[in-house]
Amino acid sequence: MSETVAFIVHGGRQDAMEAARETASRLEESGLSVGVVVFTDGAEDQASLELAALSPSLIVSLGGDGTFLRAAKRAHELDVPILGVNFGRVGYLLDVPPTELDGVIRRALEGHVVVEERLGLAISVREGPLVHETIFAVNEVSVEKTVPGHVVRLAAGIDGEPFMHFSADGVLIASPMGSTAYNLSAGGPVLSPDLDGFVMTPVAPHFVIDRSVVLSGDQVVSLDVVGERPAVCVVDGVSIATLTPGDRVECRREPRRLHVVTLAEPGLGRRLRESLRQGHE
Repeated sequence: MSETVAFIVHGGRQDAMEAARETASRLEESGLSVGVVVFTDGAEDQASLELAALSPSLIVSLGGDGTFLRAAKRAHELDVPILGVNFGRVGYLLDVPPTELDGVIRRALEGHVVVEERLGLAISVREGPLVHETIFAVNEVSVEKTVPGHVVRLAAGIDGEPFMHFSADGVLIASPMGSTAYNLSAGGPVLSPDLDGFVMTPVAPHFVIDRSVVLSGDQVVSLDVVGERPAVCVVDGVSIATLTPGDRVECRREPRRLHVVTLAEPGLGRRLRESLRQGHE
């Protein structure tokens, strides 16, 4: 049976759409089965069904970091490797130039590339008596204020024990891969991608410790909304729930890793240097 490559592109990126079609045509001529799935805002469920129907051996994300995050969630659900192609400006997640795409895809299918096992987060949200289905986070989960000009009050716990009350714009929990995203902007530390753990960072805390806490992969963090004001739970930049006092978000290590294809295995110093430089260009 021929292996199947699935391209995921955002409907608003014409350059990515053209690259997907052109590359798909060349790969099909060489005997591969190829599908192009277009993600548009408000129609992601349908795109997910189309992707699952392809039963891909490899998922290729073409776009910016947002497209990669959407595609990575689907790759994790299907337990297949994902290759990110950089059409965005800030590209820590994405390290494959479009001009090298054909060859890299063939190398990936032949097993001649590095596939990194990246740790993600398992997020559980409890709204009153309702417990939502566990959500996979690639980068981070945050619990944030909803009222401009006011802080939200959150009670953080670690492994079932009370840790600290925060009055802040929010508190975020980031994976090692996500530590260079929102976490870094909030003043949190960068974690090595190979680290078995995650980091909790307060966002603009008021009269309380403003340092991050790095936790091991075996630990569980809870964030309870306390006080009178509501909060919003955001996973990888997408709001998933509005929380009221008494609601809780729990975060733990996701047992199954995300398989990310890379061209090579550069050292952490090079990765950070390139990522941080790109973020300021």
